[in-house]
Amino acid sequence: MAKAKKLPSGSWRCLAYSHTERILDEKTGKWKDKRIYESFTSDDPSPRGKKEAEYAAADFQLNKKAATAKKQHANRNKKLTEAIDEYIESRVPLKRSPTTIQDYRCIQRNGFQDLMDTPLKDIDEDIMQEAINVEARRKSNKRSKTPQPISAKRLKNEWILISAVLHKYRKDFDFGEIELPQVTPRVVELPPAQKVLDIIRGTDIELPVLLAAWLSFSMSEVRGLTKSKSIRGNCIMIREVIVDVDGQPIRKDIAKNFTRNRRHRIPPYIMSLIDQVEGDALVPISGRALYHRWIKLQDDNGMDHITFHDLRHLNASIMALLRVPDKYAEERGGWDNDKVMKKVYMQTFSEERERFDNLIDGYFDDLLGGGTDAMQHEMQHKEKRAL
Repeated sequence: MAKAKKLPSGSWRCLAYSHTERILDEKTGKWKDKRIYESFTSDDPSPRGKKEAEYAAADFQLNKKAATAKKQHANRNKKLTEAIDEYIESRVPLKRSPTTIQDYRCIQRNGFQDLMDTPLKDIDEDIMQEAINVEARRKSNKRSKTPQPISAKRLKNEWILISAVLHKYRKDFDFGEIELPQVTPRVVELPPAQKVLDIIRGTDIELPVLLAAWLSFSMSEVRGLTKSKSIRGNCIMIREVIVDVDGQPIRKDIAKNFTRNRRHRIPPYIMSLIDQVEGDALVPISGRALYHRWIKLQDDNGMDHITFHDLRHLNASIMALLRVPDKYAEERGGWDNDKVMKKVYMQTFSEERERFDNLIDGYFDDLLGGGTDAMQHEMQHKEKRAL
């Protein structure tokens, strides 16, 4: 029998196992089991209160089968949109990212509209597959003179939410019957780093672009950088990020995302740009403004568009060009790797890491100076090491 524990308030609480749910781990994309408990409390701080809480828990477990059947029946009668509401509310206490919650709401408003008012009990595999086929033809809401159907990747993201809701409320649903359009990997033709540096030199977005292309910071990380929290001597650290939720900037702490809370040595050229910034925020403009200025700069210089986030891909390709070992590349970029990242992160400024920082900084310094070719710089560096 479950035992009650005394809370700091003096009340007694007893947890009784209810059931196990299959939930989707959004980081790994895999399903996992989560044990769900019901809580029973008594405000009586005496031993009698302890027995009251334990009795309520025992009574629940004795009658759990009937209660579960009743709850499942009620769940099956919920409309899909109501089930999504309840699913989202159950995720808020888990401190789910506000951008994730915002995307859930976007899917609820725009995706699978023919199904949203359908009771869960009436959704079977055939109906779901037909809804997916219809959704694959839905025109994107992006502003365009010739709107295109939503991408296979977007449909996959929508299905992740819908399938999570069905996993929670429809245990009998056969997910093996469902097929999605194949996601075609996005192939980006990256420009030479020299071209990027040439067009940003002296512009008002030179600093944020260099932070992305040189130090591999994402837009949310770039926007979250401040002198007071991010700069320590000649080091720059990711302490906060800024994301847009419903059009409003939200500053949030990402301390729990271990691999992204990284730090870099600040190259002298970037430090010279930071020294010119007035105020605390290194990049005080909005994400929308930064993105559009970056696109306009490419247009003005006749360069094929890449997104601001593609600058991180540019950084990764440069590290590959310079043959930076994977563990240092992963560390600098903040890419998650449970076997390597957590072990390496604590040794951020080891001798080896500093050597590869020098290699990357030298590459960019050469480009900024318009001098030594990057590959020549690499060969010189190898010759020095050989000596």
